[in-house]
Amino acid sequence: MAVWIQAQQLQGDALHQMQSLYGQHFPIEVRHYLSQWLEGQLWDVIDLENPQEEFKAKRLLDSLIQELQNKAEHQVGEDGFLLKIKLGHYASQLKSTYDRCPLELVRCIKHILYTEQRLVREASNSSSPVGGMMDSMSQKYQQINQAFEELRLLTQDTENDLRKLQHNQEYFIIQYQESLRIQAQLTSLATLPPADRQLREPTLLSKRATVEAWLTREANTLQKYRLDLAEKHQKSLQLLRKQQTIILDDELIHWKRRQQLAGNGGPPEGGLDILQSWCEKLAETIWQNRQQIRRAEHLRQQLPIPGPIEELLNDLNSTITDIISALVTSTFIIEKQPPQVLKTQTKFVATVRLLVGGKLNVHMNPPQVKATIISEQQAKALLKNENTRNDSSGEILNNNCVMEYHQATGTLSANFRNMSLKRIKRSDRRGAESVTEEKFTILFESQFSVGGNELVFQVKTLSLPVVVIVHGSQDNNATATVLWDNAFAEPGRVPFIVPDKVLWPQLCEALNMKYKAEVQSNRGLSEENLVFLAQKAFSSSSINPDDYRGMTMTWSQFNRESLPGRNFTFWQWFDGVMELTKKHLKPHWNDGAILGFVNKQQAQDMLMSKPNGTFLLRFSDSEIGGITIAWRMVWNLMPYTAKDFSIRSLADRISDLNHLLFLYPDRPKDEVFSKYYTPPLSKAVDGYVKPQIKQVVPESTIRSSLQMEEPIRAQHPWA
Repeated sequence: MAVWIQAQQLQGDALHQMQSLYGQHFPIEVRHYLSQWLEGQLWDVIDLENPQEEFKAKRLLDSLIQELQNKAEHQVGEDGFLLKIKLGHYASQLKSTYDRCPLELVRCIKHILYTEQRLVREASNSSSPVGGMMDSMSQKYQQINQAFEELRLLTQDTENDLRKLQHNQEYFIIQYQESLRIQAQLTSLATLPPADRQLREPTLLSKRATVEAWLTREANTLQKYRLDLAEKHQKSLQLLRKQQTIILDDELIHWKRRQQLAGNGGPPEGGLDILQSWCEKLAETIWQNRQQIRRAEHLRQQLPIPGPIEELLNDLNSTITDIISALVTSTFIIEKQPPQVLKTQTKFVATVRLLVGGKLNVHMNPPQVKATIISEQQAKALLKNENTRNDSSGEILNNNCVMEYHQATGTLSANFRNMSLKRIKRSDRRGAESVTEEKFTILFESQFSVGGNELVFQVKTLSLPVVVIVHGSQDNNATATVLWDNAFAEPGRVPFIVPDKVLWPQLCEALNMKYKAEVQSNRGLSEENLVFLAQKAFSSSSINPDDYRGMTMTWSQFNRESLPGRNFTFWQWFDGVMELTKKHLKPHWNDGAILGFVNKQQAQDMLMSKPNGTFLLRFSDSEIGGITIAWRMVWNLMPYTAKDFSIRSLADRISDLNHLLFLYPDRPKDEVFSKYYTPPLSKAVDGYVKPQIKQVVPESTIRSSLQMEEPIRAQHPWA
């Protein structure tokens, strides 16, 4: 069913959210009359950050306008005449709005379609009794929305009370002025003859007594109104704090954690639309309450009445300022993190976003954001509010960017598109720490005001830890540091402390997540694969997974100390396997053709009972990023590496070796690999025949293979 048909069936808050997507920037009538066309276009293929895509966006804008004009031309009758005029107006309006910035139209429509799909999906889940019971996320969202509704009602109630208080106070002042007028009249009686004074004085005295009695009673009533209003504001602020804690300390922190795990290959952290809508509601409610408290303070100053209200209002004003400060500073976030392995002299990007920027009208005076690289120690000092004297640990080019407001999506963000780390200043390293274990961070900072310079905020946010390298050879060790940090960092830590050792199952989870992401495969590491890795990591021969569940692995074991008898670490070996699989073996891994995580002895034991010509593929124990063919006639060919596969693919090499017949346990090799064979060479071109490369294993080697124990290298015909 078309999304628009389902969107029209939304109810309550979801319907309100859907309607709020539309306005002058994109009229809802356009969505309605062009629904099928809009949902049929490939909006997602356009990269909004690439200016070269603008011509595609312009083509879509022109097509949209043409569709609108066609729709207008086909309207007939009296109602059709009005609709024809309206659609023609919308065509002109959209052309005027987006002709110079067609990418903004694409951004707008993508945002609308994505939000509608989300709202329809959420509504579908909540309408199903089973889905509603199981979907705890929807329940949480419902609780948050219910709290917002309660806050809305409370804020409306205090607004009504404030107006009533203002009205009563204005009447009180009128009566107070009346009492002053009576007093002035009584004073003027002294100038009159005694007879006249005696005639008029009793009436004025009676009037004064009546008014003063009323003023006394009304002063007490006003004071009570003020105290009641202050108590209601206290309740509102308590609920605001609670709601803000849920959104900032739970939901936003969870989003940041998902963002961190996404750096290790975890699922995408998800969009910020829902979080932004919540933060904007918070900002709106906080600002309304702040204005109410300020008006209450103005009324108190206008008519001071002795009592505790002055202190109460001061406390309320202080509390509401703290709440809005926490909201603004916490919602200045990094939407797109800089690369965590950062090479000097290399271009990189990042995006910073202020979730409440649009609602607080920060974009009316667009702030500038500055990016600086700082060390771990400088980050610690910064969070302790120690004076860092604007220190940095390097120089970033193109490190200033103005925040831009995107009206279609309501987002305020700064897109750093051309940053480059020119130089880095390293600190003294501790003990065995290498340069690829030293962590830095990108500090983003800005300053802006809200409410006509009523409040000025200095905001700062730190990127995820960054490891700086100067050469590609440092990449795998730097990646190990990042992987360990992303996987095992705890929320609210002191920068950038991580445990020195972790349980083996925790590390397995991180390795599996990374492997699936790097290889881009749904086939992760099996329990047998993880047992193999545990054997390698702990120099153990146990095949029981339970033996490893309580074991811990230290950082040193992971990527400082070499494996026994090798000149590389556990991580370096694992990373080599990932790189080889990602670049050359992905389809075979996905097909299940590669067992991979099997040692030499296990391979021999598995093949011993199989017919000659049965083979399997296992990752080399002795070489980083190597894979070997083990088969009954030649136990292990010398490992192939990425360099070998750049010359001839694995499938072609297996095809070359006629002695290879069955992939373990019993699959004919052509059935598994033939779809990856390179097609036979075509006929000669211009009289030239292209030479063909094939690999061979010497027959003498195969004949004597049963007596051989050392692995041999497959020979190339040109060697």
